[in-house]
Amino acid sequence: MPITIGDVAREAGVSTSTVSKVLNNWTTISPATAARVQEVIRRLNYTPNSRAVSFARQITQNIVYLTSLSKDEAYHNPHMFDIMCGVNRVLSENNYSLTLMDTSTDTDKGESVSKVMAKKCADGMIIHGSAINKEIADMITRQQFPHILIGHPGFDTQLCWVDTNHALAGQTAAEYLISCGYGDIAFIGGRQTDYISTQRLKGFLGTMHHYGYLVAADKICYTDSGIEESCQAALRLLQSPKPPKAILCENNTIALGVAKAIEKLNLKVPEDVAFLTFDLYPYTKILDPKPVVIDINVYDMGMQAGNMLLRKLENPSLQIQTYTTLPVINA
Repeated sequence: MPITIGDVAREAGVSTSTVSKVLNNWTTISPATAARVQEVIRRLNYTPNSRAVSFARQITQNIVYLTSLSKDEAYHNPHMFDIMCGVNRVLSENNYSLTLMDTSTDTDKGESVSKVMAKKCADGMIIHGSAINKEIADMITRQQFPHILIGHPGFDTQLCWVDTNHALAGQTAAEYLISCGYGDIAFIGGRQTDYISTQRLKGFLGTMHHYGYLVAADKICYTDSGIEESCQAALRLLQSPKPPKAILCENNTIALGVAKAIEKLNLKVPEDVAFLTFDLYPYTKILDPKPVVIDINVYDMGMQAGNMLLRKLENPSLQIQTYTTLPVINA
């Protein structure tokens, strides 16, 4: 039978609580008693139960990842799984477990976040931006609960967050197209209220202006990010009296619509029109014609989020608000 903490206590002539305190380096135990207990532990080859040790230290060795896990979520938020995998790799290497919590069933926004803090079922939490509002952000910072938010919160806050620099991605796309000799470029994005789309457009327009290129208002299209609206926007651009020489798509779904329009008009890429999109997946590997991709390694962002949370656990007063992971061109 395996050796238990009770066996160690009996052999050392102390209580089980004393053994537990020795295991957790309590300074209230005399050096002589601690040495006797440690000698028995070595002699009996006792391995402490990790859960018992964690309980004694008032830690769980568990991190909660809060995000929407509703049906078809992978299609609406395709980067989520890669981010979680990056987080899990770092945490598992540091002997932490990762628990998923579904925020899609919350009656009130932030309900799951409140439960985690109230029940103390985790040492910290990683939160998808969709689960946060100003009130919940204030509650987290007020209670000083260790956390990292995935994505910019979109409002001024003391929350700790990591995000990819979407404006930099837009800048990278513009610089690549300009280096290839394109100056007449159209941008097809999501809704004007979409944060990521707005930031990518901002970086694109700023860079075009910096190099002396004017992007006319009719070369900027806003859509619902659906395939059909994106296709119609591309058709309007490509059938206009002065069609653009290149189209930059804000996401993969928009790129699907643009590819459909290019095919309908029997155009060749890049001879007739250059074709770029952001993010490597989910559709770029099956798109025909094949676009140039401005990729952002969200797995790496997940790893960095995991590392930052571990630093936050060691130093709860640490303030982290940063952009991570540089965009890479896959031509």
